[in-house]
Amino acid sequence: MANMQLNQDRERTVETVTLRMVFTLGFVVVLAIALVGSLTGMPWRSWLPGAESCKSLFGGVQAAVYSFMSHTL
Repeated sequence: MANMQLNQDRERTVETVTLRMVFTLGFVVVLAIALVGSLTGMPWRSWLPGAESCKSLFGGVQAAVYSFMSHTL
């Protein structure tokens, strides 16, 4: 029984690390897109799902990453 519990704990830890890595990578990619769009004056919020109603850059990026993650996972 104890061995089974350890295996489940390891699987949860690996899953948590994987989700954090996916979020971080997605955040960096979407942030780069948003920064380029923002610096060039393009309407980047309409390009990213979930970022349309956000006022701040980081809020829009976070909303877009959460939308992206909900579609992929």
